[in-house]
This record gives sequence, structure tokens and C-alpha cells, in this order.
Amino acid sequence: MNLTGKLLVAMPGMGDPRFAHAVIFIADHSEKGAMGLIVNKPATDVLLSDVLDQIETPIAPPQHELRVHIGGPVETGRGFVLHSPEYRSAMQTMTIAGDFAVTATLDVLEDIAAGKGPRKAQLMLGYAGWGPDQLEAEIAQNGWLTCEATPEMVFDLEDGRKWAAALKSLGVDPVGLSATAGRA
Repeated sequence: MNLTGKLLVAMPGMGDPRFAHAVIFIADHSEKGAMGLIVNKPATDVLLSDVLDQIETPIAPPQHELRVHIGGPVETGRGFVLHSPEYRSAMQTMTIAGDFAVTATLDVLEDIAAGKGPRKAQLMLGYAGWGPDQLEAEIAQNGWLTCEATPEMVFDLEDGRKWAAALKSLGVDPVGLSATAGRA
């Protein structure tokens, strides 16, 4: 199973409150583990201008809309930009599943501040990570569902609507979900 480019959707019984109702874009998944970015948990106390101030980069007025998210609980001081694939960093950009790309170098923030960045983007602070076979075990224990990632769901929907929309893309009504798994 390779979930790179897919979305993880937290089940209601998710034991870790950091992932309650989380929708996570899987940026990399292999036998070594997985790395993902939470796309529906905005940072309430961090703005793009705060991040740009930290790297001493002036911000262009039209770019204030860039969403800053809590990407996950690992390395929360490290930034990642999940974005549309037309943008390529001069340093390093990883294209994922054709519709997405991730850049973790400062030049993407400088380009965003200068108005030359990606058409669609989210800045993430931190990431979610799993060791070998850990994610597969969590899925088997009814912790996550998986679905296709679309640019519309990741970039265009309001954060508060992404969890239900991801479930509905699977034909699942969020109201009918149970926090416990059953056996037949």
C-alpha cells in the first residue's frame, strides 16, 4: 500500500486529540514510514507575516491570505509549503501525485512575499510522521480512512468543512460514524 498523494481522514475514535477530525495530506509513504501534513487545522496564533518577520522578509499585501496551518506535532518549528505544482523552487520542490508539490526551503516564502510564489498554497508548521508499518497498523485499527486528495478539497474548502467533505467523498455520512469498530 502506497498512500503518497492521498488524504488520511481521522475516525471519530482517534485517541490522540491532536488528530481529532484531522485531514492529512500524505507527502511520502514507503516501507521506511510516512510523512504527512494536516490541511485542516489552522494555526490560531501564527500569521504568515510573523513567519516572514522571523526570516526578515517583507510581505507583499496580496499574499496575506496564505493559510498557516499546524502541519503536525513533529518539528513544529520547521516549515513546509504544500502548493500547486506549477511553482518550482530554485532549490528543491517535490512534486506529488501530479496535482501537488511540497517545498521546504526559504526561497518559497521569499517568492510568496514577492508575489512570485505558487498559485495555491498552505504554509505548514511541523508535520505528522509514522515509523515503518505504524500507519498501516493505525488504519487496520480503525484510526483512519483514506481518500483521494483533490486541489479543491485541500486548497479551496474552508478548513472546518474538509473533514466532512473528505468523508462524503467516500460515501460516508459523518453523522453515522461510530468511534468503535465492530466484528461480524
